[in-house]
Amino acid sequence: QVQVVESGGGLVQPGGSLRLSCLASGSIHSFYAMGWYRQAPGKARELVASVTSDGTNYADFVKGRFTISRDNAKNTATLQMSSLKPEDTAVYYCYVHESLIYWGQGTQVTVSS
Repeated sequence: QVQVVESGGGLVQPGGSLRLSCLASGSIHSFYAMGWYRQAPGKARELVASVTSDGTNYADFVKGRFTISRDNAKNTATLQMSSLKPEDTAVYYCYVHESLIYWGQGTQVTVSS
């Protein structure tokens, strides 16, 4: 079993920055991928960014603004978000794809003036 915990959400003004962190613990053998999805009220969950041993992948709507990184030794992933827009407001979920896909509980990001 793998536990996934996110941190770092909050309220930020448009144009501001936030950093989300994800920590995976438990019976971890090897990761295929770690990443972030988000879900805004009334909308489907959508992929934001992911990182595998082959590299990183970003949704078009965050390219150039968000950066994902991963520390394999610490089993962590970080999502650095810049130039935030009101439409980035959502609950952000970290996931870990090991033998199964494990999800965190989510962290709220609100972009508002």
